[in-house]
Amino acid sequence: MKNWIKYLALTLLLILTMAGCQEKVSEPAETPEVTTEVSEASDAVSDQLTATALMASVNDDTIIVVDTRQSDAYNGWDLGNNGLGGHIEGSVDFSYNWLTADAAVLDQALEIKGITSDKKVILYNDITANNEAVKAYLEAKGFASVELYDLNNWVSESGSELVKYENYQLIVPAQVVKGLIDGQVQETFESADVKMVEASWGEADTSYANGHIPTAFHINTDAVEPPPAWMLADDATLEKFALDYGFQSTDTVIVSGEEQMAAYRVAVVLRYLGVHDVRVLNGGTKAWLDAGFELDTTEYLPVAVESFGADMPVNPDIIETIEELKVSLEDPKFTLVDNRTWAEHIGESTGYSYHDKAGRIPKSVYGYAGLENSYSMEYFRNPDNTMRRAEEFVALWEEQGIDLSNRLAFMCGSGWRAAEILYYADVYGVDDITLYSDGWIGWSNDPENPVETGDVQ
Repeated sequence: MKNWIKYLALTLLLILTMAGCQEKVSEPAETPEVTTEVSEASDAVSDQLTATALMASVNDDTIIVVDTRQSDAYNGWDLGNNGLGGHIEGSVDFSYNWLTADAAVLDQALEIKGITSDKKVILYNDITANNEAVKAYLEAKGFASVELYDLNNWVSESGSELVKYENYQLIVPAQVVKGLIDGQVQETFESADVKMVEASWGEADTSYANGHIPTAFHINTDAVEPPPAWMLADDATLEKFALDYGFQSTDTVIVSGEEQMAAYRVAVVLRYLGVHDVRVLNGGTKAWLDAGFELDTTEYLPVAVESFGADMPVNPDIIETIEELKVSLEDPKFTLVDNRTWAEHIGESTGYSYHDKAGRIPKSVYGYAGLENSYSMEYFRNPDNTMRRAEEFVALWEEQGIDLSNRLAFMCGSGWRAAEILYYADVYGVDDITLYSDGWIGWSNDPENPVETGDVQ
């Protein structure tokens, strides 16, 4: 009888937790309310499970330790203001706010992370209710052994800090962006004086007009990669762009967008020119909505400046030209990482409706991106479109023989996918990285450049 009552209670908890979780992928999904106060552990198991036992568990193949906080906390952000930014070394992530995703997407995430029902699962969080939501989800799927750990006990019990990604500050949680907009200085920022930018393809009356992060002005990506070629503009054009949009070398900028690749593309250009501090909203516009914040429909306009404050480009090494690439490809300590679909890499697809040449650059190494087309990024994003756990995509690279100690140049079709991946590699702490900006389209437009097709030998 007790087991039947327990089953009914868990089923009711799951129904309450998963209510509204079946939205179509294309629509903004409702998420559980973000809890900001740290609560006391309400489960007896949580009181019994110690940090010492938890640290031993991460080396046990029969146990998997799972961080159920939002991904930004796993990366390193102290979202609870309790000193708990980062993660327990050896743990994987499965965030409570992913529970609104499609069931098939969640099944895939469990498989990728090795969270299987034959293992004992230990969930940790600094907010008990969020931990319990994931516990209920797993038990409803048949997981028989799920325990909870109250992360608030970690520092006092373990005597050690959590592990942060080396440059976690480069991608920013929605909560931190909101604080800055409200005038509050946030972790890793020198002040609250930040320029907000919304980057998207098209004029301001397209996605920007439908709603954007408050105070953000719009940048049409055509400004940095003019049509019809959509290759990165020359330095003179980019320098004019910087002045027209009011950027200066001392600025701190956060770029957002409905399509994150556009935001990362513009962010890399700003770093190339020499803007002091350029970050991106992790998860884009969706992350802002998931956090419960409203979009703004006010049109904000940039204010032009006469001087950037430094000779542009300040950081030319972050972008590799075709001429530089041809030299680099002869260096055994250099790797060109092809971040396109497998079909593009082997020449079965061009990836673009406006480009008819298929194939790959000789000596390039397949480095993953997405499964379907030039806008897919499944190998690098979580179910909520935030950055995927870095160890997972690094493992994919290592399987392809990509040596992270080499100088790496990331490429795709024209620079959008690769710009996002370059940022993620930087967050993780990969040192010597650059963007081959013109990508496959730029390379294949010149009939003199060699091309390979077919499966990799």
